[in-house]
Amino acid sequence: MPFEPPSWTLPLPEVPTSVSIETFMWDENYGRHPLGYSQDPFTDGLTGRTYNAFQVKERVDHLSRALAKEFGWRPDQGSEYDKIVGIFSLNTIDYVPLTWAVHRLGGIASCASAAYNADELAYQMKDSGAKTIFTCAALLATTLKAAQKLGIPKEKVFILPMAPAMQQGIDVSAHKDLEAFIAEGAKLAPTQSTDKTWSKGDGAKRTAYLCYSSGTSGLPKGVMISHSNVIANTLQIKTHEVPTRDAIMKKNNLQSYTETVLGLLPMSHIYGLVVGSHAAAYRGDGVIVLPKYDFKLLLQTIQDYKINMLYLVPPMIIHLTKSKEILKNYDLSSVIACFTGAAPLGKETADDLLKIFPKWAVRQGYGLTETSTVVCSTVPDDIWFGSSGSLLSGMKVRLVTVEGNEITGYNQPGELWVASPSVVLGYLHNDKATKETFIDEKDGRYMRTGDEAMIAKSSNGFEHIFITDRIKELIKVKGNQVAPAELEAHLLTHPAVNDCVVIGVPSDREGEVPKAFVVKAPGSIEESDALLKRQIAKHVEDHKTDYKRLRGGIEFIDEVPKSASGKILRRLIRDQEREKMRKQGAKL
Repeated sequence: MPFEPPSWTLPLPEVPTSVSIETFMWDENYGRHPLGYSQDPFTDGLTGRTYNAFQVKERVDHLSRALAKEFGWRPDQGSEYDKIVGIFSLNTIDYVPLTWAVHRLGGIASCASAAYNADELAYQMKDSGAKTIFTCAALLATTLKAAQKLGIPKEKVFILPMAPAMQQGIDVSAHKDLEAFIAEGAKLAPTQSTDKTWSKGDGAKRTAYLCYSSGTSGLPKGVMISHSNVIANTLQIKTHEVPTRDAIMKKNNLQSYTETVLGLLPMSHIYGLVVGSHAAAYRGDGVIVLPKYDFKLLLQTIQDYKINMLYLVPPMIIHLTKSKEILKNYDLSSVIACFTGAAPLGKETADDLLKIFPKWAVRQGYGLTETSTVVCSTVPDDIWFGSSGSLLSGMKVRLVTVEGNEITGYNQPGELWVASPSVVLGYLHNDKATKETFIDEKDGRYMRTGDEAMIAKSSNGFEHIFITDRIKELIKVKGNQVAPAELEAHLLTHPAVNDCVVIGVPSDREGEVPKAFVVKAPGSIEESDALLKRQIAKHVEDHKTDYKRLRGGIEFIDEVPKSASGKILRRLIRDQEREKMRKQGAKL
């Protein structure tokens, strides 16, 4: 039998499957916080530029009209795969509203990591089928290089305006910007939302976002996220939070309650896109948007905007715990909680944070791009450090052993399988990976996460999920996912590399960083080890984005451990590395 949400969880409301994300987010009939009582959905933390909920709704409408004219799109015609817009930008207050304008026309937003280099961006844009790209000044040069590789004309590269400090003096006047689209759209006739022609179930079939996941091997895969997937998880997150928010309202004798939240996590990443943007705006919260991580700017922004909820990743929390003297210069008393995901948060780090901020609720969650985000989360009344919390409403999970046996008891590890209305459609252009990852069972369609987990009961008697290992072996660098197999394939193109294995090793500042264990090619055995390491490291630096570089180092070994079937036994290498670091006195 599958595990299900705890008894305190409220039932999940019916997930509408005949409306687009854009309609769901702005029509109060679908349960969103009343527009008139909502905070401004997005505010630029650098300049204070903001629009209220009514204005954002209007801007989305006007933008969709202009996009329809620019590209010759009609909401009631064509497939969503005929209307794909690439977005390659740092966070802006217009990032997510742009995606809603695309959805209003029945199109797809393909969100690319701002850390990509030109080759990586070109791969995603080509694989997704995007014929136009919205970017920002800071990333324009990279975008133009990628566009040239793809044959996308400069006239199809558009700009998302940012604070003057982020323009870096770059001239973007040759490119039409989003404000020009909106001004143009205000003069055009209205367009009906694409879902006016939909029947029940269409929203569960139509792709809204293409977000790319590193997966377990090869190049990143396009994850097809439907309108209903995002709608479902937004409802699941809101429902999970109801008891907490009700308690705050009761304690403070409030009729309504919203929060000011931090919008620092990349909106191209599913965590920042759904949790930090959609769920926040739907609940009437205000998102204070920052384009990139700058520690002192982050602290100043929390103080200036009196932010209540911090959405973070573990390296940011580690930075907080190691900066006590700097923290004394800022007033962070508005913060009531922080939420961390994308990688595990160690108990010691959580304890260190609470020593500095004892009133904060330090919460953790777990999710994936393939579940269009949150599967489970802790709540303030049931925090258990090391745990990823309890299942959200509408979720059910199975634990399955390597032999295929289902685990029904506590404290027994197995691969985590997730069934939910938020589980995505599959992988673009990759039926093989889709069939391997998404399994149809009698009680639903399950996503095999590739993560090893176990379930235990908290002192309050509620089931919590603990992620104990990563079967997929993804390395998470500052919230970015690195597939070891991708780096291994690239390393093998270097003439000095005969065989190799890549693992993640601990890093105080970045969570994890890649380290390569290399078997030297016969012809290079006599070469200087130091010289070879520099050459191999440069081979990666020249072709891979910054966070994929081998910051954990390179170590030469005699043989890569493999099973009888030829599968790399990465766990053996990882265990050996841990033991070596333990002996060296490293704190794991």
